[in-house]
Amino acid sequence: MKEKVLEVYDKLAKDYEKHVDTQSGHNAYYERPAMMKHIPTELAGKSVLDAGCAAGWYSEQFLKRGAQVAAMDISPEMVEACKRRLGNEAAVLTCDLTQPLPYEDESFDWIISSLTLHYIEEWKPTFREFHRILKPGGHLIFSVHHPFMDFKLFDRPDYFALELLTDKWTKQEAGPVEVTFYRRPMQEIINDTALYFRIDQMIEPQPSDEYRSCPEALEWYKKWDKYLMTNPHFLIVKAQKSS
Repeated sequence: MKEKVLEVYDKLAKDYEKHVDTQSGHNAYYERPAMMKHIPTELAGKSVLDAGCAAGWYSEQFLKRGAQVAAMDISPEMVEACKRRLGNEAAVLTCDLTQPLPYEDESFDWIISSLTLHYIEEWKPTFREFHRILKPGGHLIFSVHHPFMDFKLFDRPDYFALELLTDKWTKQEAGPVEVTFYRRPMQEIINDTALYFRIDQMIEPQPSDEYRSCPEALEWYKKWDKYLMTNPHFLIVKAQKSS
């Protein structure tokens, strides 16, 4: 599985660097506004880890909010794209979230992981590391595929199964690619998180009102707005390490 993720996201790196920020409505008008709404607008003096940074959009936002940023991704091509975006303003590493993380205990005030954890089969070791490197009272916020979405769209026979699914994406730079990820029930998502953190909020986002009048967003809203207002595609969990 790890090799598949590496291969696919190395192929997708140019698309994430050149096109996702402006051409992927599910990111630009749906997941990202919902995540950023739950992160402070002022992060001066705070240390933030972007865990699964892709081409660095989130890291750039945290820098703009005044944070000291570290970023990591399993894909070397994504890491290079992130470095091109951020220059020397953040420490960007190629790193595997299923392995021990190269950070000291209690290093970060915030860990943000956007649409990454569904590529990992076993979450407990990753959450154990997140807990270790977060400061007391520190925050974890992550987004993943909503289990309802994958169960419905892939017409699965067993909602409670932990299983591998494969989707086909066609991108401008990479062309057709097969993206493989894990689907798991809601109770597993919540219970694995609660083993290490106090859950503050669970968010099932709907399309953001902020971009409805933007000319470049009109086609996406026309196609997806009504559907996503009643069928969640992503799930966001915000949690905290106990003091």
